[in-house]
Amino acid sequence: MVKAYVLIEARVGTSTDLIRALMENANVVSASRVTGPYDVIAVVQEEDLGKVHELITEHIHNIEGVMRTTTSVSVG
Repeated sequence: MVKAYVLIEARVGTSTDLIRALMENANVVSASRVTGPYDVIAVVQEEDLGKVHELITEHIHNIEGVMRTTTSVSVG
């Protein structure tokens, strides 16, 4: 399994609905609003790196309010 942290920049006022939408996907382990340069951090788990890429590009990027993402893959 591949675990990754998806750091999300969201439009103002959309983070609560964004978290709800993220949690509808079984491969999103958790999602939290945070302070700093990002608005939401999601933890995702998939079978392989290709599936992580697919989850981010086909699911997360299409959620209303998502402006930009940065992904960090766990190495340990």
